[in-house]
Amino acid sequence: MTKRLAEVAKKAGVSEATVSRVLNGRSGVSEATRASVLTALDVLGYERPTKLRGERGRLVGLVLPELQNPIFPALAEVVTASLAQRGFTPALCARTIGGVPESDYIEMLLDHQVSGVVFAGGSYALAEADHDHYRQLLDRRMPVVMVNAGVDGLGFPHISTDDAVAVEQAYGHLRSLGHEKIGLVLGPEDHMPSRRKLAAVARLAGWERPEDRVERTNFSMESARLAASRLIQRGITGMICVSDVVALGSIRAARRLGLDVPADVSVVGYDDSALMTCTDPPLTTVRQPIEMMGQAAVDLLVNQIEGSGVQPDELLFEPELVVRGSTGPAKAD
Repeated sequence: MTKRLAEVAKKAGVSEATVSRVLNGRSGVSEATRASVLTALDVLGYERPTKLRGERGRLVGLVLPELQNPIFPALAEVVTASLAQRGFTPALCARTIGGVPESDYIEMLLDHQVSGVVFAGGSYALAEADHDHYRQLLDRRMPVVMVNAGVDGLGFPHISTDDAVAVEQAYGHLRSLGHEKIGLVLGPEDHMPSRRKLAAVARLAGWERPEDRVERTNFSMESARLAASRLIQRGITGMICVSDVVALGSIRAARRLGLDVPADVSVVGYDDSALMTCTDPPLTTVRQPIEMMGQAAVDLLVNQIEGSGVQPDELLFEPELVVRGSTGPAKAD
């Protein structure tokens, strides 16, 4: 018990006597100090006393699908900084292949009495995935914000880049360079952002059989290389990719087939994540406004935590095409 008091006191920046007063529910402690002690208790993984478990601390969960795609650490940086400015402590939960599933992270966050949760690219983005754990959060009236497109009917607000505008910008760019055989390297068939991208391009291009122009990936560079290879072998000269990582895999595919980017094949990414100016060639991509989206997500979450009414709507942000060296004029037939 003494060790616990010392650890919590150090974490909260208060005396052990103050921690003891908070844990025993005594008076003489300001609300700010009390909140700081309870948050320290949560962060260190200690259970709150029974009489305090019904109260949420100032801990907020941030659940990410993985950290290999640079866009997710970039979002985490914005969200955690914005939360700290608002007096909340972020708890980062990053899923990995074969690691802790999203539903288990939710259980852990609920056990720690979090004030709210920000999700990015979770199971809600997959139409065929299990969504029961989100309903658990809804039943508990937990403040939640979801980043990127997801399935309908979950009852939470979303922050998304406009996928339709993004691919329209990319498609228009490739067409302006003379490319007629344009294909898409997307995520799984039930991935909602990929569905939106495909629907927008198919409508814009008038594709009757869009599946002939599409290959699917699991978002890894190697699966992207295989998918892009199949498109190139079908004569595709311009590729629009679901992420920058997938775009880099597509460039690798072209080179392994003995082709040059952009002389033979043009590639457009999506995200404008870190270091895309340093790739060979520098990547043409559609930029997501991550800083504005992250701050908006925190604003929506804090409004819910503070009791303001927030509608379960989707807030769409405008993307921006960034032209670099991975796209060029189509070869003349």
